[in-house]
Amino acid sequence: MIDIKILRETPELIKESCRRRGDAADIDAIIELDKEYRELVQQVEAMRADRNRLSKECRDNPEAREQVKDLKEQLSQQEARLQELETQVHDKLSWLPNLLHPAVPDGNDDTSNIEIRKEGVIPEFSFKVKDHQELGELLDIIDTQRGAKVAQSGFYYWKGKGAQLCNAMFFWAQMELTKRGFTSFMTPCAAKSQTLYGTGYLPFFADQTYPIANEDLCLIGTSEQTLVGYHADEILEADKLPLSYCAFSPCFRTESGSYGKASRGIFRVHQFHKVEQIIFCLPEESEKYHKFCLENEEYLLQQLGIPYHVVDVCVGDMGAPGYRKYDVEAWFAGFGAYREVTSNTNLTDFQSRRLGIRYKDKDGNRGYVHTISATAVTDRVAIAILENFQQEDGSVIIPEVLRPFTGFDKIEAPEQVK
Repeated sequence: MIDIKILRETPELIKESCRRRGDAADIDAIIELDKEYRELVQQVEAMRADRNRLSKECRDNPEAREQVKDLKEQLSQQEARLQELETQVHDKLSWLPNLLHPAVPDGNDDTSNIEIRKEGVIPEFSFKVKDHQELGELLDIIDTQRGAKVAQSGFYYWKGKGAQLCNAMFFWAQMELTKRGFTSFMTPCAAKSQTLYGTGYLPFFADQTYPIANEDLCLIGTSEQTLVGYHADEILEADKLPLSYCAFSPCFRTESGSYGKASRGIFRVHQFHKVEQIIFCLPEESEKYHKFCLENEEYLLQQLGIPYHVVDVCVGDMGAPGYRKYDVEAWFAGFGAYREVTSNTNLTDFQSRRLGIRYKDKDGNRGYVHTISATAVTDRVAIAILENFQQEDGSVIIPEVLRPFTGFDKIEAPEQVK
């Protein structure tokens, strides 16, 4: 939610941000509604004061009783209009995207993202490489056909050593984050519409959610929703910030509008698994912790030995709640290109205003916290392991850091094991 003071005092800033995003919001109309609302607030308050003053005179003044009666009728009408205006202003503010960091690149889609740096060495192979779909079938560790049979296309099974690899990676990533000061969580896999609204997924991404019939609940698209919602309507002590949380969860997204994109195998699916990083911090420290989360993402990929590059995400590829966003794209040997595996967004106070998450310092000063939401690892990192560490015989070498958790150093095809 945009601070309405910014809208009142520097509307051109909001207009420019919307222009860059391609958002057609009528800012002047919102300003006029807000002006009408504020003027009516003053009128209603004056009428209430008159009513209260005249009510004290009713016992000895019949004329005052008539005036109070008339005021009550007028107040009822004006208060109804006031509620209507408040709702209209709130609804229109709900659709306004966050402000943009001045350095966010312009552009309409991910082709305009700007590479910041490359890390790692892209593997070279003396044989024809396979993508993760081919490797999954050969090694009998990914089953999309039975996933579609029991659910629908876009659902799948990890099985055998593939499932063990994923479990090891997700557990290892959480252990690494706890070493870096994160508190580990297991969260609900469903959230109320107010939680999705508060985190900015509603109304902007309503077509991406799986609502639960006859309930005010949706399956979560990320544990960001439940981790940020954890502190809704709370006042946090400033001297205890930042609060750094991480959680592993399944994530559910309809992927509406994604058909036709490169989605072979399990790269783009309806259910996936993720370890998420969430930080609540003071406003002046959000840029610092935005970069801290990026360092964590890079560290995990470096330890796994996966080559990647970091991109500064352009305005057209960034969701409405984002202020600035970095994506980390790993190299996928079977695909022959970099593809997104993690994203990292500074949301400033966009979520905390919607959810009522404030901080208070020792001097009594209050404000809204800033939130950072950053992926640590997902299934996509596991399939990057398959593609980048494949061998000529189709087997896959396990990254050394995961071997204590998998209990094996290689995945081989069933016939090879025999």
